[in-house]
Amino acid sequence: MHCFELRTANVDYFVGEEPVAVKDKSPPILNPPDSGVGMGLAMVWENEIRKALMPVTPQASATPTHPQQVGMDKEEATCNDISQIYQIFPDEVLGSGQFGIVYGDISDISYTAFGEFFHRKANIVSSLNCLTGVHRKSSRQVAIKVIDKLRFPTKQEAALKNEVAILQNLSNPGVVNLERMFETKERIFVVMEKLKGDMLEMILSSERGKLSERITKFLIYQILTALKHLHSKNIVHCDLKPENVLLSTASDFPQVKLCDFGFARIIGEKSFRRSVVGTPAYLAPEVLRNKGYNRSLDMWSVGVITYVSLSGTFPFNEDEDINDQIQNAAFMYPPNPWKEITQDAIDLITNLLQVKQRKRLTVDKSLAHIWLQDYQCWCDLRELEKKVGVRYITHESDDARWAAYRKHGSSPLRSPTEEDDDT
Repeated sequence: MHCFELRTANVDYFVGEEPVAVKDKSPPILNPPDSGVGMGLAMVWENEIRKALMPVTPQASATPTHPQQVGMDKEEATCNDISQIYQIFPDEVLGSGQFGIVYGDISDISYTAFGEFFHRKANIVSSLNCLTGVHRKSSRQVAIKVIDKLRFPTKQEAALKNEVAILQNLSNPGVVNLERMFETKERIFVVMEKLKGDMLEMILSSERGKLSERITKFLIYQILTALKHLHSKNIVHCDLKPENVLLSTASDFPQVKLCDFGFARIIGEKSFRRSVVGTPAYLAPEVLRNKGYNRSLDMWSVGVITYVSLSGTFPFNEDEDINDQIQNAAFMYPPNPWKEITQDAIDLITNLLQVKQRKRLTVDKSLAHIWLQDYQCWCDLRELEKKVGVRYITHESDDARWAAYRKHGSSPLRSPTEEDDDT
């Protein structure tokens, strides 16, 4: 008999196992609670897990920062207690990240149910970092990142503070909005706007496990527009991937906002960095080879995101050299599914996935690429801007050109709500 199990790829641990009887009819010998074996060991595990899953109880001595005090009065702006301004729901976990902790309450769970509870939670306790909250006065939903400073390395604490520092200097509709940060001796709380989902969820939930060219253009154009704003401020995201592309709604044509700036760096136009950043599957070769990288790192990531969105697969096999794979067109673009995808889309991806950084397209050249200079895409983006109430993606200087195209071109105007023939 044991209380619960810990399973890894190679070993199963049976926690709380008591010794069997010496003889068939003799009772088992139970170890004392402080023995470190049997039930005593299980109790130690329970106490540690109970601490890790404690409800959020921030102290009133927290030190807040006030990047963008959305809908807050003067009293709230000077309040040091996050629980006075926001209600936190510790059981509503939004997602995962490179740092953080998930909170819950296991005070009423018996030993019998504890094993089952642990199986559900053990694989996410160390990674989940974003909880749901509500602004008490307005009932506005927010996302709250939480990090336990006592349990996590200072590097991860520094990454969260780096994200806050970056977001404090950004105010753009294409970037997630940072509302507040609170810090106590034990924890850091970062309050951000909450969105409906992310691009990865959109891809995985689509009927064919990939997105149409029309929808992909719509999303990629917004990503590039947000990147243009970042790069104009010498900010490189360094961890672009579908999970970090948040979506405002569950519709086919949602507003895009970039998030998770923990790896972001300040890099000048002609500067290079060497620090470790990002997620390997979306990283450019120069980072994987520990060479200097610059803002073109983000452009490689856009190429991978575009590839994944259109095909539902990753472009590279991590066990083979990227140079060899890129030069093999049959490997990079097999007939299934690429025979259904336009050559213009493939051309953009190819020019983004350039091993040599100087050959990689910049943000401006990507936005000017023929695949994205599409009348339907422009119409979809204008429709979004009207809904949002801000023109930040398209430019007035293009209106005359697209008006002329509409007048003389053969393609009819379709609204984003109409069915997409490519899906």
